[in-house]
Parts: sequence; structure tokens; C-alpha cells
Amino acid sequence: MKRDRTVVPELAPATMSEADGVRYLHLGTPWVQGAMRIRSPQSLELEYIQRMMAWMLFRPEGDVAKGHAVQLGLGAAAITRFCHGVLRMRTTAVELNPTVISACRLWFRLPDDGPKLQVLQQDAATFAADTDRAGSADVLCVDLYDQDAASPVLDSEAFYRDCRRLLADGGVMAVNLFGRDASFERSAQRIAAVFGEAQVRSLRPTKEGNTIVIACRAGALPERAVLAARAENIETRFKLPARKWLRMIRALPASTLPVA
Repeated sequence: MKRDRTVVPELAPATMSEADGVRYLHLGTPWVQGAMRIRSPQSLELEYIQRMMAWMLFRPEGDVAKGHAVQLGLGAAAITRFCHGVLRMRTTAVELNPTVISACRLWFRLPDDGPKLQVLQQDAATFAADTDRAGSADVLCVDLYDQDAASPVLDSEAFYRDCRRLLADGGVMAVNLFGRDASFERSAQRIAAVFGEAQVRSLRPTKEGNTIVIACRAGALPERAVLAARAENIETRFKLPARKWLRMIRALPASTLPVA
């Protein structure tokens, strides 16, 4: 097990802005790292964050809000607040930048740690590589960007292998792929190499360019009719646009698949 990183060098401080009733998180640049509607803090304001929740389609209806949800990259704590406060799941968030954690507690309604919530100031790579945590996550959301938002901070095949090991049997990972220097094809190929192409799906990009990839730990993916029933359940129970997600889900293009 690797030792936690205790000295964090040269991380941009978290800053905040507000416009039209929405509070935004930044890391010293205009790039938006997260957002929260001030009068509705439990709702998911950004479209790509809503789509990150498409993992819910790949969990049985009776289990969709059960188990342990892990987020690598806290952002403005939207996914953390939703998993903890709405789904009532045991939730762990991992964030390297201590000013992001402080900002989320001051400005973005992130609750204090408790029996069902833990926020760790730690390197996500260290957390994922900890073999003592193998099989501990039922849901894993990966959204790791620095102040430049040019490409994912962690995007190697070795990292995705660690992510797969974190997942329990039947676990699901959602990854946000975005950035001017990012390559969706390269990243998706790495994910497919680790999880297997049959276990990986993507959603169409948002207008801002965020593409969400969903990867399942094991087992056959549900048939379309099962997904449709789950989507209706998610919309009814949690008010998320799950039927819209279902129309966007697709297999990975041939250009992204691992080369034999």
C-alpha cells in the first residue's frame, strides 16, 4: 500500500463565482470545475454531471441506491451530495486539493464527515492503487481535472486497472472525458482494454464536449427493455432524465477498440 501524499505542491486555490442563481467552482481560471444552484443544492445543475449518473441504469432497481459510492475528484461536490443526500448511499469522495474540500464545505453545502460520508484529502491514484480497498466500491465516478482542464489528470491503462479492482462484482464506473488536449479514442481504448469492450458504453458528448463512459465490472449488460424499465424507475424516484440517457447510450466506435 502506497503512503498518502501529505505535501501537496503547486495546486491552484479554489475560487467561487455566482451568476443567475448558480454558484460555480474554479481553480483560479475561468474553467468551471463544478456548479450548484443555490436554492436547490441537491439537484445536479450541470448536464455532464447528470449524465455521470447514467451508471444508475446498470444497477438493478432494488440495488440502485444501495452500497458504497466512491468519487475520485470532488469538484463542487454535486455527485457527493446527491449520492449521500438523495440516494442515501454510503459515500466516499477523494480530492487532492485541500482548498477544494474547504470551498465545498464553505460554499457548496458539503456536509461534515459522518457514518455514511467520508471526504479524503488524498491522491486519487494512491487511493485506487490501495489493494486493501479492492472490491469496496459498488459505484465509482471518476472526474479528475486540474486548473487547465486540458485532459484528465489520471488516464492510463494502469489507473483504469486499479479502478476496476476497486469495484465489487456488479460494480459500475462512470468517467468524464473532456479537454482540449484529451483524446476520447485513446482514453476509451484504455478503458475497453481493462474492462472488455462488451462491458463499456458511452453517451453522446454534451454541447460543451464532455463524453461520459460507463464501464461494468463483470456480467452481461442488461437488455434494452430492462434498461428502459430502470430508466422509468429512476425518473419517477429521483427526477433524473434517465430516458434521455438511454437514447444516448451506444457501444464504443470501432476506432476506439483495443488493437489485438
